[in-house]
Amino acid sequence: MKNLFLTAMAFFVLLAFPTFSQQMPPHIADNITYPYLDFAPWVGVIPIENAAMPYDPSLNYKLAIDVYGSVSDSAAIHPTFTEIARTYNLHIANGVPADKIEIVAVIHGGLSLAAGTHAAYQEKYGIDNPNMLAIEELEKVGVKFLMCGQSMSFRNVPAESITSQVKIALSAKTAFVMLDQMGFTYLNVSKE
Repeated sequence: MKNLFLTAMAFFVLLAFPTFSQQMPPHIADNITYPYLDFAPWVGVIPIENAAMPYDPSLNYKLAIDVYGSVSDSAAIHPTFTEIARTYNLHIANGVPADKIEIVAVIHGGLSLAAGTHAAYQEKYGIDNPNMLAIEELEKVGVKFLMCGQSMSFRNVPAESITSQVKIALSAKTAFVMLDQMGFTYLNVSKE
């Protein structure tokens, strides 16, 4: 039930903002804050006063974030990476100490090369990888990245083309099962 609720919430957020590269409406721009991460406009959050379910200091916030989709705009940071940052910012903005947040992002499917080195991305798209900024900033706050080895194999993405910040797992499926057994809550931030 908890996983269904979190998935539904992530889906609602993504439907509300279908094009992350669109100009930010004034009612958002005038109220958005960036409690820690601020590498892209849509990583900010809107403060909510007297919200139900405020920060609970007895909890550790362990999230396994599902990162999949396809590269639709090779020159922009993929929206799933900005959603990981928003998730982190939402927790910080609501009083969760950084040492109580543990996020593992599991990348798979068509986003294998989104975590590619600049050289690999340059070979495929002719530009440096814009997602590296997000990966580097997220890594600084403790986000760990896993890449599905099965997706890489099926898509013929060699290990040396993936940035060293991303560790290669046997598969996304096994990573999610193991993370669940370790107490992580599954969260889908992908829009496909």
